[in-house]
Amino acid sequence: MISIANACAMSYQTILLCRRAFVNLVSVHRIGAEARLDSARWMDRDVVVKQRVVKGYRHPTLDRSLQSFRIKNEAKLMIEARKVGIPVPIIYSLDFEGNKIVMEEVPGMRVKDALQDPSVDGDGVCRRIGEIAGKLHANDIVHGDLTTSNMLLDGDRIVLIDFSLGQKSSELEDKGVDMHLLEEAFHSAHHSRSELYAIVKDAYAGTYAGGLDVLKKVKEIEKRGRYTRKE
Repeated sequence: MISIANACAMSYQTILLCRRAFVNLVSVHRIGAEARLDSARWMDRDVVVKQRVVKGYRHPTLDRSLQSFRIKNEAKLMIEARKVGIPVPIIYSLDFEGNKIVMEEVPGMRVKDALQDPSVDGDGVCRRIGEIAGKLHANDIVHGDLTTSNMLLDGDRIVLIDFSLGQKSSELEDKGVDMHLLEEAFHSAHHSRSELYAIVKDAYAGTYAGGLDVLKKVKEIEKRGRYTRKE
């Protein structure tokens, strides 16, 4: 007969084994200034665990409040984007105490890398980029870091990731900054194929009724000198 003490010890050992098994299945995906991304197995699924980085220079209470707000905001924007037909990773779990989001791991490569491959249909990819940006802004979703580094090419679809700097906004300025960042990506990371950005703009304006006004705002932003293009 097993004593209560032995049973408790066995249960504890079982928990430790399960925890170690999960840890062993986690591998570092990417570490940034604001978040750490790990690939893992969760509920028999391949997932990415995004954990926001604790900022030691902030008061712990303030830091927890900000991290919780940003996780909720990012998840909300991703859910809204999915509802209007924009491909984003599926969110499986939110952990506000641990500052974590568990989401679908999307196969494929970054669009930034795909556009370096001459065998990739650049026209088709850029048309889809413009359509996605148009759908975002038509629904007053501003990504905040709209670059090809935050897009994944999965077969014929483009999946938008990392809404951590995003917001809901109907302001031309905010949407203009989004499109300016995207244009800058084409003139820096994709300088050899920067002419493809014309396709992005056409698809954007064709998808979003206010697109031409946003593109005019981009020109104003450039003239202001707030952003300087590095040729």
